[in-house]
Amino acid sequence: MKEFNSDLHYHSPYSVGVSKNMRIPIIAEQAKLKGLHFLSSADCLNGNWLKHLKENLVEEENGVFKSKNNSINFVLGTEVQCSDRLHHVIFLPDFNAIEEVRKKFSNHTRELDSVMGGRPRLRLNAEQTAEIILDAKGLIGPAHAFTPYFGVYAYFDSIKKAYGEQGKNISFMELGLSADTFLADKIPENRGYLFLSNSDSHSPWPFRLGREFNRIKLKEPSFKELKNALTKKEEKRISLNVGLDPREGKYHRTACQSCYTKYKLNEAVKLNWKCIECGKEIKRGVLERIEMLSDGKDKSPEFRPEYLHLLPLQEIIQSSVKIKLITSGKIQVLWKTFVEKFGTEINVLIDEPIENLLKVDKDIGEKIDCFRKGLVLFEEGGGGKYGKPVICKNEKEFEKKKFELGEKEKKQFKAQQKKLFDF
Repeated sequence: MKEFNSDLHYHSPYSVGVSKNMRIPIIAEQAKLKGLHFLSSADCLNGNWLKHLKENLVEEENGVFKSKNNSINFVLGTEVQCSDRLHHVIFLPDFNAIEEVRKKFSNHTRELDSVMGGRPRLRLNAEQTAEIILDAKGLIGPAHAFTPYFGVYAYFDSIKKAYGEQGKNISFMELGLSADTFLADKIPENRGYLFLSNSDSHSPWPFRLGREFNRIKLKEPSFKELKNALTKKEEKRISLNVGLDPREGKYHRTACQSCYTKYKLNEAVKLNWKCIECGKEIKRGVLERIEMLSDGKDKSPEFRPEYLHLLPLQEIIQSSVKIKLITSGKIQVLWKTFVEKFGTEINVLIDEPIENLLKVDKDIGEKIDCFRKGLVLFEEGGGGKYGKPVICKNEKEFEKKKFELGEKEKKQFKAQQKKLFDF
């Protein structure tokens, strides 16, 4: 059995706001540089993208799909939105199953073949959607379960209740960028699910693709083996979840979705979810939502693997060279230098000895060393704005900046309290 770095949720150009470069040859090329081995096909129910998949993927005898002229493996998968306004991650065994599901869904949506229907909106609730997928021998679970727009916990207090009669057949959930294992396991029900950490990327470039991934033990990278990994908890097939620190997530804290002013939950409620600074809507954060449902225990099940917080290599380089635009030429040249030298971005971030990295670039090598040691703080994300990482050079600086960030937040909340009193 081998371990495969797997990103099992992203989108094609037939979804809203997705790069035109999201094509299988480019995705496969960039995945290899990132250090990924196993990907979802994305948006496989869309007729336009399905044609592209059939032209660019080869199905081997054992049911494994591979990209042409590349060693990257694929499983057929997609995301859909049901009438409960929930997003679901779906995996299907073969093209026949896709056609079966497309036929059943076609009576409940007009978007299967539309140019922006990669994630189709269905006139079916979560239970009905799950029933169709499970009848086709597929797999389904909540996508980015905690996000305040289309996550299951935005509208339901329980995954089982959300899926009705099919709730007993849900075995996994996707965490999303604003949560990790430590937060998700604060909710008692979640201790019975396997967790996936996927990128939900709209771009093929490695600072997006694989920014969250799973290390999964498989005999071969096939749907059958993935199904075993996601339904047989006792086998501990998911050996590692990797992702952003939740504080970097766009919806981690309760905040205004226009000016991004952060609020405590009780303050947002008092203000009827209208920002006291600009009058726009306040969005409840993942952190506060989890606190509402928590039993107050920091507890994880025996089958739960380690969760490793990761920063994209480009962000670390950006922090070192102090350039605002992450896509700048200088950052890309430095990124390419490290990846060409050490094989993949994941190897640079996790496995390569620091002394080797220092030989390529001393400043960047030291930043990676500090990142590995956990000397990272965040100006936390919220309201739709990503958090900003602050990589410290030593423990002394870490404690100093931690104090400064804490004082900045206290000052902000104190000013809010004054306005709330007047309110």
